[in-house]
Amino acid sequence: MAIKSLSIRLDETMLDKLHIIADYEGRSANGQVVVLIRDAIEAYEAKHGTIDFTRGSRK
Repeated sequence: MAIKSLSIRLDETMLDKLHIIADYEGRSANGQVVVLIRDAIEAYEAKHGTIDFTRGSRK
């Protein structure tokens, strides 16, 4: 699986809070964001079913 990057813009307060949470969890800020995204995908799929890439893929 290829690793791709994504840039996001956060205000300073949100970024500072993200770093605090990530430090508490023993992760980097990037690692924490990956966990949050993974959890959101799992919750979405639990409610709506597995995301089907055959209906159109995003690259």
